[in-house]
Amino acid sequence: MNPSDLIDSARQRAGGGETPPRGRPRQTDLQRAVSDAYYALFHALAICCADTLVGTGYYRRQPEWRQIYRSLEHGYARRQCKERALANFPSAIQRFGSHFATTQLQRHLADYDPDTRLGRREVLRLIDETERIINDFNAAPFHRRRAFAVHVLFRNRTG
Repeated sequence: MNPSDLIDSARQRAGGGETPPRGRPRQTDLQRAVSDAYYALFHALAICCADTLVGTGYYRRQPEWRQIYRSLEHGYARRQCKERALANFPSAIQRFGSHFATTQLQRHLADYDPDTRLGRREVLRLIDETERIINDFNAAPFHRRRAFAVHVLFRNRTG
């Protein structure tokens, strides 16, 4: 999954595409847009994990890359993104982690709470913020993104 494509899909569903929207978007479209925004974050993180731990280009072994990519767990990653656990990471990674956790909760509401009502402006703001946060995260130093990949994938066993 390409995070940029998911951002584009979210924006289109929310009526923020190149063509002016006609009328109000349906709640279903706004809810799916929130879901697409979250999955853009999730897949950006999965790509980061696989790229930083296995590699890219000529040196990348596809079976190992895919195994790392598929190892990312939604719930564990969210728990690892608690703010106190991110204190030693650069601000771009802290913002990514915090946004990942809150957007996952918003996705749960959008997908599972039948009473959730969303507005176009708030959803478009979420999408824009998600896109900025992904770009800033991808610009963070490689060794810090690799440390974050380890942080969200593996349990820290002490003692």
